[in-house]
Parts: sequence; structure tokens; C-alpha cells
Amino acid sequence: MKKKILPVIIAIVLIIVILGASFGKQIIDRYTYSKEVYDMTEYFENKSDSDVAIILQDEFMTQRAVLIDGTYYLDLDTVLELFNSRFYFDQVEGLLIYTLPLDMYTVALDSKTVNSLSGSEDLSYVPVKKNGETLLVAIDYVKRFTNISYEAFTDPGRIQIYNEWNDRTVATVKKDTQVRHRGGVKSPILKEVSAGDKLIVLEQMEEWSKVKTNDAIIGFIENKRLTDIMPEMPIPVTDYKEPEYTDLCRDHKINMAWHSVAGVAGNDTLSSFVANTQSLNVIAPTWFSITDNEGSYESFATADYVSKAHSLGLEVWAVLGNVSGAVVDTEEVLSSTTIRQRLIGNVVDEALSLGIDGINLDFELIPPSAGDDFSEFVREMSIACRTNGLVFSIDNYVPMGGTGYYDRKTQGEVADYVVIMGYDEHYAGSSEAGSVASIDYVESGIKMTLEEVPARKVINGIPFYTRIWSTSGTDVSSQAVDMVTCKQWVANHSLTPQWDDATCQYYAEYTEGNTLNQCWIEDADSIRAKLSVMQANDLAGVAEWRLGFEDDTIWPVIAEYMNN
Repeated sequence: MKKKILPVIIAIVLIIVILGASFGKQIIDRYTYSKEVYDMTEYFENKSDSDVAIILQDEFMTQRAVLIDGTYYLDLDTVLELFNSRFYFDQVEGLLIYTLPLDMYTVALDSKTVNSLSGSEDLSYVPVKKNGETLLVAIDYVKRFTNISYEAFTDPGRIQIYNEWNDRTVATVKKDTQVRHRGGVKSPILKEVSAGDKLIVLEQMEEWSKVKTNDAIIGFIENKRLTDIMPEMPIPVTDYKEPEYTDLCRDHKINMAWHSVAGVAGNDTLSSFVANTQSLNVIAPTWFSITDNEGSYESFATADYVSKAHSLGLEVWAVLGNVSGAVVDTEEVLSSTTIRQRLIGNVVDEALSLGIDGINLDFELIPPSAGDDFSEFVREMSIACRTNGLVFSIDNYVPMGGTGYYDRKTQGEVADYVVIMGYDEHYAGSSEAGSVASIDYVESGIKMTLEEVPARKVINGIPFYTRIWSTSGTDVSSQAVDMVTCKQWVANHSLTPQWDDATCQYYAEYTEGNTLNQCWIEDADSIRAKLSVMQANDLAGVAEWRLGFEDDTIWPVIAEYMNN
């Protein structure tokens, strides 16, 4: 009997041993630390020895850096998006430009010489070059004008950049261990770390923490391997001191009227046009207009006009426009540094020679493709005006309909005043009749501009005109008329205008045959409503387009706003 039982016992024992060994192997497999090492070239996605990953703060970026001849470069779009939007590249002349309040730095493609208004300097590296069709800017050159820090690492190539220095959590490695690709002992190893190493703790979980090593490797480590977890305040980089953009904002409200001057003889209308005005303190004659693609311009300016205006207590802010009888490609003018500088220098020289007080820039119909060129023109014009004590104001459409490329934020930084042309809500080419400047349109334009420009620099322009509309079926046409003509139209057709709360204007209409004739009237009441919105938003003042189109009832209303 014993002989029969023994084999059974042995078989059972063997089964138990086999099962135990299998279970033990599973336990060992589950809890044994993997020794697999992650391919770091794959981790940093390096495509070549010159391809460099970017870690900005604690985040892997999709953008890449490039290592060329020992210098690290970023593409210009990355510089503009992440670090400093003031860099500008002149595609026509191959120049990288950086403007300051009183200076302008230029460096040519593949050159080591940086030129400024105060001199030149030779660098040890090339600040700007091309890699294929990609424009590259040396990080060291970006650092000249931007508070950033960076540290580069090789094998594989990566670069740690900081431009923010927020409080963070750090920890010390308690025991030699590994930083792994994911949380878990089976995850591949990114880096061996030693007891005493410092790590930045990005995120703490139940058993693992997401960390960054001192050489910019981001992975996971077991919490039990960390000690001395504590907050740390990094020391920010403050090597670059941003110069102050001083301005010539006046300590009083501005009341500026545009004076439409189509020739030198038009200057003679100044006295009659301002005779019945009240509280006017700035006159803006339309004197300078670009006439060709080389930056030439025509001028109707005279010293006598300036002297007369000054005797009447008016500053003269001469208008420089791009809309004239000549065929001009504004983008061609703006995209060349030589042409921009020629235009700016000549206009400023003439303004100074005549005793003009300021420049009012009125560039309209700029194509979106020229947005960066226009912003650079604005920056360069601001240098010339600031250096020579000229007030610099810029006219803008109401910020609707995709006009963001006019870059009002930059205007608000470098110009003295940003002027909203708060009209043309409905214009000559509109497909339907409507108000030139309804109250909602005016208020929206102000609110949106104030999102980018401080109120003390914002002037809102109001219309001294309206439009009389005629609609027959799908045919819509209009004519712009001054306030006096509008009143005559109402009287001639024996109309009784009704106040329209939606637009804050009087409205009148009549039908003749199949044609509907309409007008949203600009008068003292509609102007008062607009001025109340401006007062509520504490704007820098008011502008009027255009002098001579108003009736005399308007000026007491504007004077009330100015004195409020």
C-alpha cells in the first residue's frame, strides 16, 4: 500500500514545485526592475547631429533648434512666437532688424557686423543665416535683447531654455536609481541618477513622480527614492534691461480735426474752417502723400500755415498718407528698409524745418501680407519722432473684419496716440443701407482697441458726415454728405426724423416709385451719444473727419465733452 502511495505523493510534490516555480517566476518578472535602456536619440527625436530638441521651461516643444559651426540657432518664426516679437527680417535687402526706443540694430544675412544708429560692432558668430529656405537667428543674438537663459547638451542634442522663472518643487535622490520613460519598473531607463542628485519635480503621483534632470531629461522616478522635497525659487535672468518707451502724450484731452487739403491753395481755408470751432487744440492737415514706390511724396505744407495755426492755439499734426492720385504699391514701399528710411527721414526733416508738432500716419488699405512691414515702419517712424520731439499718432480702422495685422498692440507701445476711425460701418460699396457709425459699432471699436492699447493713448474719431441711401430691388447706392446737406435733404422732402435707440441716431426715409431713400443722421444728439461712450472709457480725446463738414451746433457738444 505504501509503495502505491509514494508515487502519488511525489507527483503531487512535483506539481506543487512546478506551479510554485511558475508563480514565483511571474512574481519575479512582475517586480524585477527592467534594465532596458531607452534610445535617447529616439527620445529627443534627433534627425541629425545638427538637429536639436528644445525644452522650454519644462515642456518639450515641437519647434527645433539647429547647431551650426558651434552656434545654436532658432528659426525666426519660433523667436517671434516664443521669445521676442520685435525682430523683423527685410526679405528685400536681407537684413535682420531690431528696434529700440532710440536706436535701430541691423545685421545682414551671413554677416558678423551689427550696425546701429550709434555705430557698429563685430561679433564672434553670425547672427542670422539661412538653412535652405528657413531663416535662422542665433540664440545668443536673441539674448542681447531678451531675458532668456539656455544650456545646451549633446549626445543627443537638446537645449534647455528658460524665459520664465516661476516657483518650482525640487527633490534630492536618496539612493542610486533610474529615471524611467514611464511610471513603472518595467519602463525603459532614460538615465541613471546617483544619491545626492537634484531633480525638479514636475508632478507627484501615488508611487511615482514626473521629474526633470539637470540635463533636461524628463521622466519618472519612484517616490521612495526621493527625499528633501521642497519648494525653490529660481533666480531669474535680468541681464537685458528693456529701455523705456517714453511718449509725448499730452496732459489734456486731445480734440483733433482732420483738415482735408488737396493742394497748397487749400491751406487758405484754415481760418474760415476753424472760426466757429470750440475747444479744438490740434489740426491735422492732409499734407504728405506717397507718390511712388521709391518713397517719394508730395507735400502741401507751408510755414505760414503752421504759424497761423500756432497763433490760434493749435498744434499741427501733419498727415502722412498712402492714398493719393498716384498708383503706389504700399507693400513695396514698406518692405524695403532703404525706402522706409528715406521716406521717414525726408518727412521728419520737412516737419522740423516747418515747425510742425507731430506726424499723423494714415496708411489705409494695407494688404495683410504687408502687416509685419507696416509694424516695422511704425517702430522706425517712432524712433525718428521720439528723437526729434514730434508727436506720433496712427489712424486705424475699427478693429473688425480681419484687421488684426495692423498690430495695434505694437502701435500702443511705440506711438503716442492710436486713433480709431470710428466710422464707415456702412460705406460706398456696402451691399445694404445702414448707419455710418451706430453706437454699438463705436462702442465695440473702442472696447476692442482698449484690449491692446492703453486708454490714455486712444483717440476716437467721429464722422461729420453721413450717407443718403437709395435702394431699388437689389441695387444699393449712396452718397456721402455733410451735416448741412443732410438737413437740407430732410427739409426738401418734408421728413420728420425719428430717434432710433438701436443706433442712437435720428432716422428718416421716404419712398419714390420703387426706390427707398434712407438716412441715419449725424447731428448734435448722435455725436453726444458717441462722446458719452468715450467719456465712460476715459479716452485720450476725440478726432473729427472732417473739418468743414459739421454744422455749428456740434462744437458746444464737443466742448462739453472736452471740459467734462
